[in-house]
Amino acid sequence: MADPRWLEVSLTGDGEIVEAVSEVMGRFVTGGVVTESGVEYRGDEDEGTAVGPVRIFGFIVVDENLETTRHNLEEALWHLGQIHPLPPLEFRYIKDENWMTAWKEHYQPIPIGKKLLVLPAWLPNTYPERIAVKIDPSMAFGTGTHPTTRLCMQALEIYQEPDKPVIDVGCGSGILSITAALLGAPHVLAVDIDNAAVVSTKENAQANGVLDKIETGIGSVKEIKNGLFSRKRAPVVVANILAPVIIRLFDAGLAYLVASDGTIILSGILAEQADSVEAAAATKGLSPVERLQIDDWVAQVFKK
Repeated sequence: MADPRWLEVSLTGDGEIVEAVSEVMGRFVTGGVVTESGVEYRGDEDEGTAVGPVRIFGFIVVDENLETTRHNLEEALWHLGQIHPLPPLEFRYIKDENWMTAWKEHYQPIPIGKKLLVLPAWLPNTYPERIAVKIDPSMAFGTGTHPTTRLCMQALEIYQEPDKPVIDVGCGSGILSITAALLGAPHVLAVDIDNAAVVSTKENAQANGVLDKIETGIGSVKEIKNGLFSRKRAPVVVANILAPVIIRLFDAGLAYLVASDGTIILSGILAEQADSVEAAAATKGLSPVERLQIDDWVAQVFKK
């Protein structure tokens, strides 16, 4: 039996502590911080709401620096506990092969379309002929594993025009904005109503070497239309949200963001909702071009 190679550190508590504990823990562990909780769906617009206690955990490599790293982590969390009481840390040694197998099972490179690849940030690129989009799977808001993200990336590969700007509404982790930049977009406007998404987009863009091509900030259709950012329209617009939200955004002016003869890629749509999205698009002068599908999820491409 191999000696333990990793020390799992974990803490289980209420949802209020997740962001702060994850930030602190992330300074000391290898491969990112993971959170686990129960999930409850509260309507057709809910992607899943965390319920019950949350387990936050990560792994420290067992080497000559282990005790120092462990002590520093405990000290940092002690200081955080003076602001908000925290439950105690729990520790468990894990053999190397078990840890590696677990991560590899969950986060494999994902080939998409003819030339794209979603690559977990710490893994080597085993598909050198593909364009690798590096994403830290410990970050939320879109890791490339969900069908809607894969469909949008596939559509961008097909419909994005070289050297033309792109707008990404609801950018999440930034995976679609980064994809657009790596495919040749000279400028991508990436907006989201969640500040954590904006932070994730910047960090992931930096990791992919395209931060200089991506303008990001808090906002949505209204803020873009009102001129809060450097552009109001683009030849390609992408929105991977949820069908009821997309339909509402049409009323807010989503179609306005698409330049004349431009293309809009919409996803986050269940197959049974696709017709209602198409009907809403038609009222805004958008003509259907293609419908892509994986399992029950659909991406729809429209031309203005």
